[in-house]
Amino acid sequence: MIVEKELWGNIPLLHIHTENMNETTPVVIFLHGFMSAKEHNLHYAYQLVGSGVRVLLPDAKLHGDRSEGLSEMKMSLHFWDIVLNSIHEVEQLYNELKNKKLLVNDKIGVAGTSMGGIVTSGCLKQYDWIKTAAVCMGAPGFLKLAEYQLQQFAKSGVDLPMTEEEVHQTNELLAKYDVSITPEKFAGRPVIFWHGELDKTVPFNETYDFYLTLRKYYETNPEDLKFLANKRAGHAVSRDGMLAATEWLAQHLA
Repeated sequence: MIVEKELWGNIPLLHIHTENMNETTPVVIFLHGFMSAKEHNLHYAYQLVGSGVRVLLPDAKLHGDRSEGLSEMKMSLHFWDIVLNSIHEVEQLYNELKNKKLLVNDKIGVAGTSMGGIVTSGCLKQYDWIKTAAVCMGAPGFLKLAEYQLQQFAKSGVDLPMTEEEVHQTNELLAKYDVSITPEKFAGRPVIFWHGELDKTVPFNETYDFYLTLRKYYETNPEDLKFLANKRAGHAVSRDGMLAATEWLAQHLA
C-alpha cells in the first residue's frame, strides 16, 4: 500500500493506492470532518485500498495543510463557506483524475464523515457522475442544519456577527445545494447512511426523516439505499459503521 502526499491544483491530499492499480481501478474521494484533516481518515483508506479501491483524502479549506491557525469559533463562522468550497473541489479532483488518466470508466464514489458527509450530500445534488456514496453523520438538509446551528449558538450565548439580511443571503445560497429539497437527485444511486442516535452536532432525526422520504425513489431497487442507526453513538462513527461504509463503497464500485 502506497501513501503519497500530493498537491492537485491548490488541494493538498493523500493519494493511497497499490502498485498494481491502474486507470480501470475504482476511486473513492473521502472527505474529513470539521476541525479534522486528511490523515485522520487513513483507516477508511486502508479498508478501501485493501478491497481494490484507489483513495483520495483531501484537506478541506482552512484544515490540515491549509490551516490558518483559526480558533474553532472563528472556523465555525466559515463552516458553510468550507462546505460549499469542498463541493466545488470534489469536481476539481474528479477532473484531475481524468486528466491524470487515473479514471477511465467513471467507477467513482464520494464519502465522508460529519462535515465530509454533509459535503457528500451536496455533491449528490450537483454531480450525476457519482456512482455510489457513504454519508456518515451527514446532513442532506443544509437549511435545517444551518437553522439548528444558529439555535445552538444562541443557546450558548454566542452573538454571531451576521445580520438578518446576511442570514437570508446565506440561506438562499445553501438552498442551491440542499438535496433534501430535491431528493430525486439521488437518482437511485447506491447510498448508505450511518448515524448515531445520540448525535447532538448533526441531529439524527433530520437525516433519518430524509432517508424515509428517499425510500419512495428506491422502490424498484430498495437494496441500493441503506440506513444504519447506532442507538448508543453520539457524534463519532463506530468501527462497525466504518467497516459497513467501506464495504458498501467497494461492493458498489466493483
